[in-house]
Amino acid sequence: MPPRRDHLRRVRLRRSPFRSAMVYSNVTLPNLITVARLIAVPMVVVAISEQRLDLAFWLFVVAGASDGVDGWIARRWNLRTRLGAYLDAIADKSLLVAIYVTLGIEGVLPRWLVILVVSRDLLIVGAFLLSWVMGRPVEVRPLMISKINTTAQILLAAAILGDHAFAADLLPLVAVGLWIVAGLTVGSGAAYLVGWLKAMSADNETGSGTGTSWPDPR
Repeated sequence: MPPRRDHLRRVRLRRSPFRSAMVYSNVTLPNLITVARLIAVPMVVVAISEQRLDLAFWLFVVAGASDGVDGWIARRWNLRTRLGAYLDAIADKSLLVAIYVTLGIEGVLPRWLVILVVSRDLLIVGAFLLSWVMGRPVEVRPLMISKINTTAQILLAAAILGDHAFAADLLPLVAVGLWIVAGLTVGSGAAYLVGWLKAMSADNETGSGTGTSWPDPR
């Protein structure tokens, strides 16, 4: 009888959806939600360009909410993947940069802030590519100021879209938010640069290029 129970247990494991999730590890619900957020990026840009700011606002809110949902699902059911981590960062940056650039072009957002936000992200991408080309890949670790910066950028974009779409009279809040985002963008960029320089210096001292930690650019 015990061998029979072991056999049935193995059959149930083979048929389990969690077993399938492990086999097809990159095709998970959190990753699909992240891909949907990427697809929403051009839709938001088009809505802003067509002066459909109400539609752009709701698309942006749903996309922003999905960022928390996919992370919660990944942690709750242990569906985290390396691909998902990269996709999540790409989706977040694509959404924010696209919206900030579009709002800047439309004259809704000050261009100096757009340049500041985009320059920070270009700095991060350039540093990542440089470390990869030099054969010194570094391991990404979370940095609190970067998370706060991303949250502030999302809230500012939502406030601007809501103010113009629904005449919500959020100009005082937006004015304060501009300087908060500017300060956090500079601060997180500086913290990232310091962490990256330390990581590269550590590689030089040890003579290895195997995954020194550096701040999470988000």
